[in-house]
This record gives sequence, structure tokens and C-alpha cells, in this order.
Amino acid sequence: RNDKMQGIVQKIIDLFGSGIGKEIAVFVISMLPILELRGGLLAASIIGMDFIPAYIISILGNCLPIPFVLIFLDKIFNWLKKFKTTEKIVVKLEKKILSKKAQIEKYGYLGLLLFVGIPLPGTGAWTGAGLAVLLRLDKKKSSIAIFLGVILASIIMSIISYGILDKIETSLIRYAQCRRRRHGLIKPDLF
Repeated sequence: RNDKMQGIVQKIIDLFGSGIGKEIAVFVISMLPILELRGGLLAASIIGMDFIPAYIISILGNCLPIPFVLIFLDKIFNWLKKFKTTEKIVVKLEKKILSKKAQIEKYGYLGLLLFVGIPLPGTGAWTGAGLAVLLRLDKKKSSIAIFLGVILASIIMSIISYGILDKIETSLIRYAQCRRRRHGLIKPDLF
């Protein structure tokens, strides 16, 4: 699944080419359903973007569509159900979204936060917003839960995409070595 996502992200990066900046590419990828923040951070790491700007841009890109989804999804679905050609697609999409409702029904807004925040296939801000709409949850509380879920997902994906744990471990090892040298516990390297 991750290889598939990586392939999609790479194709989008190639599509954008050098015509637009790295930041815009990451922002757009983060806005897209399915890819979302996961795809944005993965793309940023592939194209060698610095972590902090990538982190902020991916969060902003992932969060930007959510208020619109919360406000307009129900209206768009109802309008599309008026036409035979799109009604089946909407009903199928609603069923797919609602198939993931157990966690939200059981744990409420905390469940919504965790659903969005734990980056697994079929989860994320778009699906979480769709669930909030279809379950008729409060839009303001849902927005907060989804935003916090995006932050949680961003932390998890940063660890995966940028190898943050390795960097923390390396920093801690260097810090410990410096302390030992300072206290004379180990001899400094002569070369």
C-alpha cells in the first residue's frame, strides 16, 4: 500500500515538474483526497524539502478543504442524488464512508480524532469529515477533532517520512558523548 502511494506521489511530482515550486506541489498533494498529509510529507521527503516548511505546508494543505467538506458535502451529495448517473456513485461512496463509523459512534469526537490521526488506509481528514457530515456531528467540534487528528497524523508521518526517530537517536548519542568527554569519562578523538 505504501509503495502504491509512493508511486502515485512520484507521478504527481513528475507531473508538476519544475514548473511550480516544491512548496506548491506539497501543498496541492496534501489537499488531495486519499493522499492528504501522508502524501504531502512523503512527497516533501522525496523532493528533498526541509522538514519544518514541509510539515507546516502539509498540515495547511490537508486542513484547507475540510471546512468546505463539512459545510457542502451533504448539499453536493443530495444534489448529485437527483441524477440517475451520479446517484449510484454517491450511494456507494456514502456506504464506503459509513463502513468506517464504528469507532466514531463508540468514542465520539475522540474516535474522530483517532480515526483521522492514525494514518491507515481509508482514514484521514477527508473521510473523517465525510463521516462527521453523514453522522450529523457538530461541525465546530468535528473541525477541532479533525484538526487535532491531522496534527497527530503529521507527527506519526514525520517520524516515518523524515526518519525523525533516527535523528533524535543520533542527537541523543552525540549529546551523551559530549557529556562524557566533558566529564573526562572518555578521551577525545585525536584524529
